[in-house]
Amino acid sequence: MHSFTDLVDRSTTFTLSALKDAADRTGEALQTSAATPLVKTVQMIQLQKAILAVGMFSMFEAILQDRLSKDGFREAGAILRGSGQDSLAEHFDDYQLAVNVLKHGRGRSYDALVAKAARLPFRIKLPGEASFFEGDVSEISTLVEVDDRFVLSRADVIRKVSEAIRAARPDSLL
Repeated sequence: MHSFTDLVDRSTTFTLSALKDAADRTGEALQTSAATPLVKTVQMIQLQKAILAVGMFSMFEAILQDRLSKDGFREAGAILRGSGQDSLAEHFDDYQLAVNVLKHGRGRSYDALVAKAARLPFRIKLPGEASFFEGDVSEISTLVEVDDRFVLSRADVIRKVSEAIRAARPDSLL
């Protein structure tokens, strides 16, 4: 099998391109009709982005557990910090918390993200906020805004973390 990071990069590009095509077609149709199936389609596109983001990170976690240890995320973070890549480790931690929030909603991970919301490379819905963009019919009910930039950044973090682990532990087979 080809490397996970290569496949993630390719599948992310492919999926986002297909979703953009669908969004463009639906957006054109929405110019003349606000039919429920069209609104459901734009919401489905947003949901698919969230599923893609959660899925790629969950599969990366499985690979880390297989190649590093049972707590692969924690060991990956330790490898990053041990090799002086504290900024990447923090970015990686932020995306782990975001996945937890996408999967589980409010809780410790959400509270941790709220505490540093101003410094995050993505948006979270703060307590009391009803939506990210009022009136946006494509918005789905998530506490993390999952747009193309979020998905692409997630894939980039996976690639960078994999490269750092390979450099620090060439025997890890990442």
